[in-house]
Amino acid sequence: MTAPAAGEVLLTTKDGGRIAVSALRPLEHGGGELPVVVLAHGWGGSRRVWSPVTDRLLRGGFPVIAYDLRGHGASTVGSLGVSAEAMTADLAAVVEYAGGASIVVGHSGGGFAALSLAAASGPGGGPVGLVLAGSAAYDQDTPEKEARMMEAPLFSWALRRPALGRLLLGQMTGTALDPRLREVNRQVFAGTSPAVRAACFRSSRGMDLRAALASVRVPAAVLAGEKDKVIRPELGRELAAALPDAVFTPVPGAGHVLPLESPDAVVSAVLRVYGESAGQPRGEGTVKRAGSR
Repeated sequence: MTAPAAGEVLLTTKDGGRIAVSALRPLEHGGGELPVVVLAHGWGGSRRVWSPVTDRLLRGGFPVIAYDLRGHGASTVGSLGVSAEAMTADLAAVVEYAGGASIVVGHSGGGFAALSLAAASGPGGGPVGLVLAGSAAYDQDTPEKEARMMEAPLFSWALRRPALGRLLLGQMTGTALDPRLREVNRQVFAGTSPAVRAACFRSSRGMDLRAALASVRVPAAVLAGEKDKVIRPELGRELAAALPDAVFTPVPGAGHVLPLESPDAVVSAVLRVYGESAGQPRGEGTVKRAGSR
């Protein structure tokens, strides 16, 4: 598989939206070309949160595709608006642009789209590997009062004030995160349209992918920050249990924003999934599959 040429593109969705995509190629790294890694960020984020992960993947020889979810960053919302189905279709278009046989890494809501795409692709289609960071397969019924808060003018006003915004979003991350990266998290969250934030949190109501995931026979890695207060770590363990070929790894001290907090753990998961997709045995660094004793 040949990765797309490096550069920035706008993919047009079926409903007339535009998805902003960054294609990045490593310097000459020797050996055969590694699979493209497609990065899907969480709700309220942007491609920017993947920078620590992208840097490490490129140095490891992996081509990388990062994109902004619809309504986030430089991407627009099409006529279908923000919904689980639309975000899954957008990811499918990005994976097709990447060449098809890619490893998809999904953080939080980006993980929901990755799981939906993998479940809908059937045997032999879709991603060749999955990495799910701070994500889940069910139990994402955000109360309406929380969704309304996401679009409340006062909340948006507070997010735009650096110190206050970092304080409001403090529970998203563990205590060890560099203050500069806390500010990145605030900036991307504050930069997302309030209406888009609210629509995202409404989009996962009733989601339960557990039964559908039984047919997803690709190597998968599930990461959960042990201090995640957004998506409970035990939901990550249950997600890994629902995937036939998954490994669950708790990340000590980390909260919800694993792309910024624990990029080394994310990249290690990509390497593990790549090794398994290439037919290599699991290495010493893996842990027991969720549910095993």
